[in-house]
Amino acid sequence: MSTAIINLQDHEDAARAALDDGAWAYFSGGAADEITLRQNRQAWLQWALAPRVLQNLRGGHTRCQLLGQVWPFPLLVAPMALQCWAHPDGEAAMALAAASQQCGMVLSHQTSTDLHTVAQLALQDTARGPLWFQLYAHGDRGALAELIQQVEAAGYEALVLTVDAPVSGARDRERRHAQARPAHIRAVHAQAPVAASGAGLCQGLADSAPTWDDVAWLQSRTRLPILLKGVTHPQDARQAASLGLDGLIVSNHGGRTLDTVPATAQLLPRVADAVQGEMTLLVDGGIRRGTDIFKALALGADAVLVGRPCVYGLAHGGAQGVAHVLRLLRDEFEIALALSGCANPQAITRQHLLACTP
Repeated sequence: MSTAIINLQDHEDAARAALDDGAWAYFSGGAADEITLRQNRQAWLQWALAPRVLQNLRGGHTRCQLLGQVWPFPLLVAPMALQCWAHPDGEAAMALAAASQQCGMVLSHQTSTDLHTVAQLALQDTARGPLWFQLYAHGDRGALAELIQQVEAAGYEALVLTVDAPVSGARDRERRHAQARPAHIRAVHAQAPVAASGAGLCQGLADSAPTWDDVAWLQSRTRLPILLKGVTHPQDARQAASLGLDGLIVSNHGGRTLDTVPATAQLLPRVADAVQGEMTLLVDGGIRRGTDIFKALALGADAVLVGRPCVYGLAHGGAQGVAHVLRLLRDEFEIALALSGCANPQAITRQHLLACTP
């Protein structure tokens, strides 16, 4: 890996050079005009930091609590499909890199590496972050129940149910390269697609969209904590809390589903205010600096997820590239803590932020 790579934009540039047009469109593209994709990044810049000085920083740390357990650092790799398309080592390299940097990982339901292989690699590191598994609840419940049993047996510590993608978004860049994916790259745990009727929304595909009943069914089928990923509306957040769910991830799917949904940095405070600390709360979307992590925690998140930058590091540098991405974010976050007068993540409040005029 080049010594000239010193920030996440450098990793993105190196990934663009390493990937063919089809893979680049798949991993970097967003829905429609990509307004949400761009605003996810810009919205973090619209919050300014308000540091305190002369604060006691002795004994400082980066530990956080998620789902009742203490972890070394408030950062997880977001679930991303088909990582072997970015690099032959795929999710295996991603898991090793995350564990090496004491960060967590959420493995995608559409992983191109077997979930057992990923678990064995991640769980062997005692200093690691959490290991969670992401689910889509569109398919046959019997097959989904079997998959959940495998996930539990493999040692995953929570289920992340994605709820904001009942159908795919209109991703223009990806559609221009519809036949670009190599035949050997596939989702190894994908369920058989539900037969669409051809009538109704999206030619019947929307008929299999998950509902709150599916959430209740999932609660009845697993002993693991459940988080909902893709919650952006306070009413949905309150309903999730009323059902006794364990956590939420404020996410607009990285701008890949419904374009012109607001940026997650704008949505996070409303959701945080709605749940009032009753649930573990995370956020993803557009995080590119350690200061962005700081801002997310100030707005009410307990931790953040980062997606595209990790797959960019993977694309050009394998496990080492991912580890460098995560190390940069870790170092920058610690710098932000110290320079803002916070000895640990728990010391961060909204008083450390000022809203900027765009």
